[in-house]
Amino acid sequence: MRTMNLFRKLDKIQAGIERWIIICAIFGMTLILLANVFARTIGNSLTFAEELGQFFIIIVTFIGLSYCARRGRHLKMTAIVEFLPFKVRKILVLIITATTSLLLFYLFYLSADYTITLYQLGRVTAALRFPVYLITLFIPIGFFFSGVQYLREFWLNYRYKDEMIDGTEDPTWKREEADIK
Repeated sequence: MRTMNLFRKLDKIQAGIERWIIICAIFGMTLILLANVFARTIGNSLTFAEELGQFFIIIVTFIGLSYCARRGRHLKMTAIVEFLPFKVRKILVLIITATTSLLLFYLFYLSADYTITLYQLGRVTAALRFPVYLITLFIPIGFFFSGVQYLREFWLNYRYKDEMIDGTEDPTWKREEADIK
């Protein structure tokens, strides 16, 4: 029970961090790109606006990857799978979530290595002279968070053999809380 409570708390913390990062990035992207539109109307474009817009898109894309995995909003190919017997579907879900999690952790490793290389090279952006590694840092964070989400989905599907858990709201946590009361 204690382990599940710890996982629940960590999951809520991770969800809050993801939400906060996505909100701030979308808000920042909106502000900077609107400011650039207004600056263009008076004849001067903000030289750094495109650069910042790209950074915010990177942040939203890779942190959003984890957010979508958490909410079960990722692309799914279910046309054929839905017609399979439950046990076959369950095995496929276990294989797919485990493989996806491993792939995302491998991509985390590669992107973290790339970010470290950028740090060592001292690369900076053209307009702002901002360290590039601080932006690419969101790529391994997004891959890591996503890998955790697919690992969580794998574990829940493995643990609860008679239910199909697809990354949306976790019905098992609600059931466990009801059992405790």
